[in-house]
Amino acid sequence: MPAGLWCVEMAADYFNINPKYELIGGYFSPVSDYYQKEGLAPAHHRVKMCELATETSSAWLMVDSWEALQPSYQRTAVVLDHFDEELNGNMGGMTMPDGSARKIQILLLAGGDLIESMGKKDVWASEDLHHILGHYGCMVIERTGTDVWEFLLSHDILYEHKDNIHVVKQVIYNDISSTKVRLFVKRKMSIKYLVPDAVMRYIFNNSLYSTKLTRKRDYVSYAFD
Repeated sequence: MPAGLWCVEMAADYFNINPKYELIGGYFSPVSDYYQKEGLAPAHHRVKMCELATETSSAWLMVDSWEALQPSYQRTAVVLDHFDEELNGNMGGMTMPDGSARKIQILLLAGGDLIESMGKKDVWASEDLHHILGHYGCMVIERTGTDVWEFLLSHDILYEHKDNIHVVKQVIYNDISSTKVRLFVKRKMSIKYLVPDAVMRYIFNNSLYSTKLTRKRDYVSYAFD
């Protein structure tokens, strides 16, 4: 669920104060059900919640359901290739005022925990990291008390592509996460002001996250508390 909307706006602020870049838009891309992470709601619910969160609260955020609808788990590198094909291939990039076309630079927006996972063995394939960071790039929302640049220095691949990694410092501490929101719902605690009201109503109207979700390789089963 879109619990980190404020962090996305922090990324937008980075572009607003950096004259080298112009922000065109941003996409939420929910993973498919085959990601098999415990506690995730079915993909169609997650797509709908993202749509509810963005349709009235943002003029630049959108939702792309391609990844969610795939019959298998798609690696991050493949998802970025999908956006590249749609935006720069099928749409022809960004049309400039003089009628010329310019390629849109695609970036992966990540939290500090995701960028740290890139330094762990057997989590990311080296060729995927080179593709993501070399061909595209990454924006990292740095958590308070952490030093992303110090981490980059210790990782060969990340350091090689450091010029394509944009670090956004989290000036105001905010540790709201989808995991915490799901836990609050399960424990019958309030999530008001943690997610948009429309998303909160959707969660309760569809009784999401009030069950234990167990994912197996070929099926999904539910067990009520």
